[in-house]
Amino acid sequence: MLLENLAAVEARYEEIIKLIEENIDHYHQIAELSKEKAELDVIIEKSHQYRDTLQKISEVEALLDSPEEEIRGLAFDELENLRPVSESLETELRDLLIPKDPRDKRNVIMEIRAGTGGDEAGLFAADLFRMYIRYAEKKGWNIDIISQNETGIGGLKEIIFMIKGNGAYSKLKYESGVHRVQRIPETESSGRIHTSTVTVAVLAEVEEVDIDIPPSDLRIDVFKSAGAGGQNVQKNATAIRITHLPTSMVVSCQDERSQVQNKLRAMSILRARLFELEEQKRQAEKDATRRAQVGTGERAEKIRTYNYPQSRVTDHRINISSHNLVAIMEGELDIFIDELAIRDEAERLSETQPKD
Repeated sequence: MLLENLAAVEARYEEIIKLIEENIDHYHQIAELSKEKAELDVIIEKSHQYRDTLQKISEVEALLDSPEEEIRGLAFDELENLRPVSESLETELRDLLIPKDPRDKRNVIMEIRAGTGGDEAGLFAADLFRMYIRYAEKKGWNIDIISQNETGIGGLKEIIFMIKGNGAYSKLKYESGVHRVQRIPETESSGRIHTSTVTVAVLAEVEEVDIDIPPSDLRIDVFKSAGAGGQNVQKNATAIRITHLPTSMVVSCQDERSQVQNKLRAMSILRARLFELEEQKRQAEKDATRRAQVGTGERAEKIRTYNYPQSRVTDHRINISSHNLVAIMEGELDIFIDELAIRDEAERLSETQPKD
């Protein structure tokens, strides 16, 4: 199957070279074709090495039938050297053939919202936010809070923040979904275990050139930022609410000191959400069974459960549990994220295999 996939890539590579020669006077077409050719160059080089190695292995294997013992011994030794090279090249090629997500190197916008569970859901939303702060710190990434809505008892109804760092999206994209917590709330006098949920959405940062939003599609409202009262209430109208009319999507931002800054932040969130919406539509066309990224926040729609009484965290997508909840809440998430990435790559690789 690998050779069939490589043959398809090699055929496309030859086609690109021919198209470049035929469209030498068309700058934009040449630029696009050259970009695609550059992406395939390393695959073609490895493919040639792999085919040459397979050819050598075939020739040497034929010598194993030689009547001369010395020749058979030399052939055996040569195969001992060639087979690891072949296996290494095969692994590299399979990895190169996996469809890459062009968003993997981008910064991310994360949105955490309390779901079912009242005050306890808000408290757990704050816990998850701290967990992602710890994870980002371990990776050397920076966090920039865009907006937040607190509950008043140390919890969060909602918080939107950006994590800036190379490869942030490639890791954190697996955190999208419903996170369920089972624990005894601090405010619960009877000591009963409560189940609450929090939704997490992970969006890749999107540049203006990636998605076109006509001004006519937007309604922009300006209002005064909500404060704690007294002198903390801003007298000037600096908060921004943007409504995307075609989708009725609303984004508000009030944490910055000026209208301009709040508008820039609100537009960055809107672009990311609309881009993700388009990505979901494209994916739905390929896979009608694809589930929505976040869901409704109902308890049944969970990707991970945090069970405090048993100090256990379970990721239901890969059926892996950690019995060190404290470490997980301190940002030790790679036990889940690394396995999710491996499973994701295996699934994407299977999509490149020819169907019967």
